[in-house]
Amino acid sequence: MAPVCVLVGAMGAGKSTVGQALADALGVGFRDTDLDVEATAGKPIPEIFFDDGEEHFRALEHAAVIAALESFDGVLALGGGAILAEKTRAALAGHTVVFLSVGLSEAVKRVGFGAGRPLLAVNPRATLRHLLEQRLPLYTEVASLTVPTDDRTPEDVVDEIRTHLGR
Repeated sequence: MAPVCVLVGAMGAGKSTVGQALADALGVGFRDTDLDVEATAGKPIPEIFFDDGEEHFRALEHAAVIAALESFDGVLALGGGAILAEKTRAALAGHTVVFLSVGLSEAVKRVGFGAGRPLLAVNPRATLRHLLEQRLPLYTEVASLTVPTDDRTPEDVVDEIRTHLGR
């Protein structure tokens, strides 16, 4: 069992919105590993960061990704930083991974000032710029397909992914 596809990308790229729409269009389930992490921890991600630290969060995140890759056959969305762990990137090998790319201006519009996003607690725009620059090579490393999302509707992005999937 394996996901139909795995969506990766920065916060604000549209992984949740596009993921749900894609799953609906394909008639499969949608799963977000951030929600899996929250369910496991019994608290929201910001509380995990503040109470237990980023390292603990990343360990929960990796475990959630591995579990989903092994047991889920729908559309899977990973948290924006999931690809930071080399072992997570290695686990994505052989899967259809779609990188939803987003530019800084568009990401800022979508994310706003980062409410509920612990990595954006201080200077959201500069932090988001840094995260985009730092993670871009990792997203492209794992991607089978890169789909730009700036100035596009979720439906347009879904159509492009469906075409790539042959569905």
